Amino acid sequence: MDVSAGLWAGTIAVLIALIVADFFIGGRKPHEVSVKEAGIWTAVWVALAALFGGFLWWHGGGKPAGEFFAGYITEKSLSVDNLFVFILIMGKFAVPRIYQQRVLMFGVIIALVLRAVFIAGGAALVSEFSWVFYFFGAFLVWTAWKLIKEARADEEEEFEENRLLKSVQRRVPATGDYRGTKLFVRENGRRLVTPMLIVMLAIGTTDVLFALDSIPAIFGLTQDPYIVFTANAFALMGLRQLYFLIGGLLKKLVHLSYGLSVILGFIGVKLVLHALHESGVHVPEISIPVSLAFIVLTLAVTTVTSLVAAKKQAAEEAAEPEKIDA
Repeated sequence: MDVSAGLWAGTIAVLIALIVADFFIGGRKPHEVSVKEAGIWTAVWVALAALFGGFLWWHGGGKPAGEFFAGYITEKSLSVDNLFVFILIMGKFAVPRIYQQRVLMFGVIIALVLRAVFIAGGAALVSEFSWVFYFFGAFLVWTAWKLIKEARADEEEEFEENRLLKSVQRRVPATGDYRGTKLFVRENGRRLVTPMLIVMLAIGTTDVLFALDSIPAIFGLTQDPYIVFTANAFALMGLRQLYFLIGGLLKKLVHLSYGLSVILGFIGVKLVLHALHESGVHVPEISIPVSLAFIVLTLAVTTVTSLVAAKKQAAEEAAEPEKIDA
């Protein structure tokens, strides 16, 4: 799709305006987010993504719109996996519930900026070197296999601080407790950071690790940097509300890793086929409508089987005390 500098500037300006509006309407005053509030805002962000997809349809036709929706759904589903780690981070840093939405808001903004850098780098590689599709495809297939192995291991996941975070904690004087929403305070003539800043950095920089598979995945669906960036932006900006909406349901999505591994493996194969086609080998390519249908169907099956399995497990656990009493 032909994207002018004006359209890029206008899109970024609109996204910034949406983030500012989200902050002043829902996130300026620290408070515990209710399920109702999270549900309303989640619906708003999904509706905004749908409207943007409609704009792409009007501006560039069905192809860019289909690529956007396929990329958005993929990034959204992969971002759900991020929430598991975000919960671990919140627990490790003992973030009070009234401050969690503030942490997530700025953590997501940091993540979006870092992802933009990744996307720019990926777009440059894709435009210059067609062989990079082989690498992306192989990496996604390997990641899919790794996800399956981790899911079958069924081990409790633990959050490990990355090097940047450890460096900040070692070298920057910090307070031992939260000081409201302040990031810096001055005590006894010394400028100290608060845990609020540390945990924001933890959220933002940890997301980069997830971008290592999500960015190649979306490049497997579209090579248009504009669509890659906007799909990531809309998926990430609604992540804060999704955290509060389905946080309690995450443990019930027991088959999520299997579903994500199937999607990543599928896109990996699609990338390899595309690379072969670019190299002059006559192989079939997977269309965007087929990709979109496969992704949606996989997520639907994963969700249904997860809820059925979780319900069955809960019933078995409830029956255990009865057996013991008998």
